[in-house]
Amino acid sequence: MVYGTGELTYELVDGWAKLPEKWSFKDVCGVAVDAHDRVYVLSRSDHPVMVFDNEGNLLASWGEGLFKRAHGICISPEGSIYCTDDELHVVYKFTREGALLETLGNKCQPSNTGYEPEYVDFFWSLTTITQGGAPFNRPTGVSVSSAGEVYVSDGYGNARIHKFSPAGKLLLSWGEPGFGPGQFRLPHSVWVDKQERVWVTDRENNRIQIFSNRGELLTQWTEIVRPTSLCIDDDGLVYVAELCARVSVFTNEGKLLTRWGNRAGSDKEKALFLAPHTIAVDSRTNIYVGEVSLTYCGVDRGPRTVQKFARRT
Repeated sequence: MVYGTGELTYELVDGWAKLPEKWSFKDVCGVAVDAHDRVYVLSRSDHPVMVFDNEGNLLASWGEGLFKRAHGICISPEGSIYCTDDELHVVYKFTREGALLETLGNKCQPSNTGYEPEYVDFFWSLTTITQGGAPFNRPTGVSVSSAGEVYVSDGYGNARIHKFSPAGKLLLSWGEPGFGPGQFRLPHSVWVDKQERVWVTDRENNRIQIFSNRGELLTQWTEIVRPTSLCIDDDGLVYVAELCARVSVFTNEGKLLTRWGNRAGSDKEKALFLAPHTIAVDSRTNIYVGEVSLTYCGVDRGPRTVQKFARRT
């Protein structure tokens, strides 16, 4: 099956991830690709971090016993792996082999934002957040700049972006709960581009907000529905996963180039997507999409919980 349009067409690689017998991703909350096109899959399974080659062969797994509710992942320019855990309120830094190097945040100690955790109809009670707080209260995403500065989206229990030095010192925080420019209603992921602009998927405000590295709002995009994750390739194309069960590709200036997803009324067992949560691209601009289909729809999709869309040339 082919998806996309024009020069941006992709073929679904069915059954890409080759899981060992009786293994399951359960939910894939994060995907990141390193400089060698190894694909790091962060899941809420018994094997939190699984590493695959670009053909879907399992190379390694690690992180067992460290996570309570894994959420986001990124790979820094020097190759370190950063992961967030939104129920432990921490960001972990690992070597590429899985050795824990550093922990940001106070484990099991959420900051004071007024947040009262309550899960109703697949929706966290974001309206209980009364003010932005210190790091962290249920951090969601992480990204590392070319200078080694670490940006964290602090989303489910907070409404802020935090910026840390390479040594882990808090440098800056910005954001408050709300619907206005510069405010957030679930900053779900963060991405720092080559120009040091900070892109934030403001999920429940149905927009992407773009900031300077000093937290100044530059612009926002609104032609999206519940964006969960984004990534930017070397040519500046912006790939967005949307919880409304679709993927969109934009120019760096926000022009929509192509988009695909489910048709209305799609059967859960046959649907292309159920709950896209994370997106990544490799050096060949193949796209990897991970889903939280078990949490969101009660469906374990097996290897299809992460899908590869191979770019056609």
